[in-house]
Amino acid sequence: MFVFHWIVGVLVGAVLLAALARRLRAPYPAFLALGGVGLAFVPGVPSLTLDPELALALFLAPVLMDAGYSTSLRDLVRNARPIAGLAVGAVAATTAAVAAVALWLVPDMPLAAAIVLGAIVAPPDAVAALSVLNHVSLPHRLATILRGESLLNDAASLLIYRLGVAAAMTGHFAFAEVAPAFLIGVVGSLVAGPLAALVYLRILRRVDEPASVIVLQFAAAFGLWIAAEAMELSGVLTVVSFAITVARYAPGQTSPRPRVISNAVWETAIFVLNVLAFVLIGEQIGPILARMTPEQEFAYASVGGAVVVTVILVRIAWVLPASAIRRVGFGIASDQPDDLGPARDLGLGAGFAVSWSGMRGLVTIATALALPEGGPEGGAFPYRDLIVLTAFCVVIGTLVLQGLSLRLILGWLGLEDSDPVGREVGRARAEAYGAAVEALKNDRSEAADALRREFHAALAQAEAHEEGLAPEGLPTDEPRRRAIHAARDRLLTLRRNGRIGDDAYLVLEEELDWAELNATPRGEA
Repeated sequence: MFVFHWIVGVLVGAVLLAALARRLRAPYPAFLALGGVGLAFVPGVPSLTLDPELALALFLAPVLMDAGYSTSLRDLVRNARPIAGLAVGAVAATTAAVAAVALWLVPDMPLAAAIVLGAIVAPPDAVAALSVLNHVSLPHRLATILRGESLLNDAASLLIYRLGVAAAMTGHFAFAEVAPAFLIGVVGSLVAGPLAALVYLRILRRVDEPASVIVLQFAAAFGLWIAAEAMELSGVLTVVSFAITVARYAPGQTSPRPRVISNAVWETAIFVLNVLAFVLIGEQIGPILARMTPEQEFAYASVGGAVVVTVILVRIAWVLPASAIRRVGFGIASDQPDDLGPARDLGLGAGFAVSWSGMRGLVTIATALALPEGGPEGGAFPYRDLIVLTAFCVVIGTLVLQGLSLRLILGWLGLEDSDPVGREVGRARAEAYGAAVEALKNDRSEAADALRREFHAALAQAEAHEEGLAPEGLPTDEPRRRAIHAARDRLLTLRRNGRIGDDAYLVLEEELDWAELNATPRGEA
């Protein structure tokens, strides 16, 4: 019973920390990380254990599925060079630099273990960066690059991580032996994901109940990851390609209600997974600190601090020089134009914004937790305590140092955005309204006439706009909201007076909720 109470208390504490983060416009993972530090020093914390083999599937599969659903394949293709530069090049450079620093400070550490440490701390976490970027005006291309990087860098880092773990545990590794299997695995993953998506979409056509749809989504995320790993494919690439395929074709096959509900469920699930990850890593830090000798404390602190500095400097050194040169192969400049405007070199200011958006988070924690706790003879993974502690130092250091300062730096840089997404939305909305009017042209009922007048009024505003952008909502949305609020107040009065029961009230409340959502622009919902 104590464990249950403790879990409830941790979740409530996490909600309060997230609320504080929103108030300060800071990434909530930074505050969760600080909470994890606090747990390491709380006496009597119940011991929660997690099978290392489960860690990657539990934490990464849902996060990648959620990110894949919201990723634009068009934008990934248009920004392929800078995304590849960060997701592959920067990960490899960071891994190599961290491994070199670790070997310099701990000469007895096996090379494979040092490479594993580098792979663990190499990939930045999009949840942390985007939770800051949501509060500031940032060029759309930069946000696209950061999202794309976070979606694909896990594949590169996990590949290095798995090879390093295998070499450290077996004492043998030959790249020539694994290269063919690696190439087959990459191609197989990019084929298996879309094929699984086609099967999933056929099943989805027969399911419309929200709870069933959500269960199928989570089952697909975990099931795909487990199946891909069992077939020696890339779980990351399989899940991501599956999610992107489903996101492209599922909207025409599902009704609005499951989508609205599942979006809320997934947002909650990602938050809870972040909380669980920081709780588990915090629990591991306490015993590690208790086992350390005074000499180890100084040595481990030195490694942790040096690696934090290394990951920050390597990212800056990778991005800024490329940003200074137009049309560079792995820079963040792009020569691919948007539909709504010409391509522009993003420059050093944008380059620094990208280089400072390298906070580590859930992926680093998950891979650290997934390290084997025992080898073939029962021994622990070489320098596991040092690696776990260093990974946590990197997460804390980058989230606190970079995460809490990123919004101020972005404001100081004054990066401007021409709002290409807003312009696409405005023009597409006008075309959608036009299609709605066309669909009603043969209907001469009074209801159809009323709808036509609404859409014609919105189209008139779009025609008057210099860029042809339609307004955010129909002209009747504001009076409709006022009417719905009045109706809601009357229903509450009827329930308080006992003239209707709760069953009737809940039915009508749901009707009014949907009506109000339909009359509320996205930014006001």
